[in-house]
Amino acid sequence: MALETDDLNRIHALETAQAVQAASVAGMEATNAAATAGMQAAQAAAQVGTWAVMAASGMSLIVGMFLGITIVKAKS
Repeated sequence: MALETDDLNRIHALETAQAVQAASVAGMEATNAAATAGMQAAQAAAQVGTWAVMAASGMSLIVGMFLGITIVKAKS
């Protein structure tokens, strides 16, 4: 039983559709991985920024307290 041209065309179309589907899934997974990595990097940067601001604020508070004490003692 020989395959007819119609059957061969249908098989070729199915193979092409499967290849397109596989490429689409691979692209989707790559996009998802890149988006997840980007979100994690942004979150890490935000956390580092938050801690940096908190550290700078704490140091400013301590310096301000010592300056205030020094100014009060200088006026006395």
